[in-house]
Amino acid sequence: MRQAEETGMRARQARRRVERHRLRVALVFVAAVSALAGMTDAIGLMIAGNFVSFMSGNTTRAGVALAEGRFGAALPMLLAVAVFVAGNALGVLVAGRGRRAFTRVLGLVALLVAGAALVFAWPLAGFLLAVLAMAVLNAAVEQVAGLPIGLTYVTGALSRFGKGLGRRLRGEARPGWEIQIVPWCGMAAGAVAGAGLAMHWGAGALWVPAGCAAALALAGLVLPRRTARGLSRAVGG
Repeated sequence: MRQAEETGMRARQARRRVERHRLRVALVFVAAVSALAGMTDAIGLMIAGNFVSFMSGNTTRAGVALAEGRFGAALPMLLAVAVFVAGNALGVLVAGRGRRAFTRVLGLVALLVAGAALVFAWPLAGFLLAVLAMAVLNAAVEQVAGLPIGLTYVTGALSRFGKGLGRRLRGEARPGWEIQIVPWCGMAAGAVAGAGLAMHWGAGALWVPAGCAAALALAGLVLPRRTARGLSRAVGG
């Protein structure tokens, strides 16, 4: 009887170690993808003057432009909102339900960002392609450890982190709130890098996030089967 209990305890400990490993892998990917989003958004903002992933900002700026009668200035931002919605739908379709959803989504993001770099001689076309890429990116990871995770926008993540901190200070134990700071850290680091790249290379800086997206897609492809399955569950695959 005692031996059976010890065997069961060791099995449970092994499962917990596997779960912790999968969580660490998922958080590394979340940080990397958020950094990719921050980098691309900073480059897009510096060369196009508008956000490529922050639709709240574009909506506010479009509203101000409309109120001031600057309809031409509002049009690109309104188009960006529409493209962003369509891109999120496209990302879900591309992700599908297979265990390599992450690789498929990041592969498409790499192609779209590379396309944006190629056509930025036509600013609106390049801008909208970059918006589409960031919208598709949201399907790469949707949740980790059963908790929602934002990749190209971090206001919700900061809100969830702050509320989790408040509950912790109040003495309520809700595990997992700490991970909500991960996408913000990734996006902040990526934004700094993207701004530096844009200052030196202009629209050519987009080749860097395109390459990063391709590298992440390959990284997802070569993950061990069990780890990849865990990540696929995290992305809803």
